[in-house]
Amino acid sequence: MKQYRWTNLVAHGDSGAASWPSGECRGSRQDQEYRRNRRSLQGCAAHKDNQTFLHTRFGLGADVLQPYKETIDRWLWPDVLRKQDTSVAEAKQAVANYKKAVGDPAGLAELMVFYCEQAAGFCSDIGLEDESYFAALVRMFEQAFTIANTLPASSRDALIARLNQVHDISQKFGYGVGDDMDFLLAKHTKRRD
Repeated sequence: MKQYRWTNLVAHGDSGAASWPSGECRGSRQDQEYRRNRRSLQGCAAHKDNQTFLHTRFGLGADVLQPYKETIDRWLWPDVLRKQDTSVAEAKQAVANYKKAVGDPAGLAELMVFYCEQAAGFCSDIGLEDESYFAALVRMFEQAFTIANTLPASSRDALIARLNQVHDISQKFGYGVGDDMDFLLAKHTKRRD
């Protein structure tokens, strides 16, 4: 990922979270990209999605994955006491937005594994029996394996271990989820060896 240096980075409170910079990027190409993005989104700069996109694109803030993880968590593990609904589409959109903003394979794999952990954990805790929710979990499980297998062993092994935990949790789900995950685990583990 490109590194940008800002002349003036505005921080909010004690958290030190980055805000819209009042300065500009150093370097002509980065400067032009920043100005173009800033101008095109100036009218809607207050929109949280646009801020998240630009902060992720330019590497501002402490953890660029955090806003995406919060979205995934909200939509895959909602507060049932507040009568919040699940939304696979919203959770998948968070992954797609990160991919569009940065596309870093390690970050993308982390979000996909997090997605699988949240979906499997919610189903296990609440006892959710939703075929489309399960189908989305299995698809993301396969995509996470595919991306994780492209990473260096140091990053890959930790992600694969987490996917193995998702596999173990998912064995008690209905709709063939356990069988599908058995097949995918064998397929992707065999490919890696």
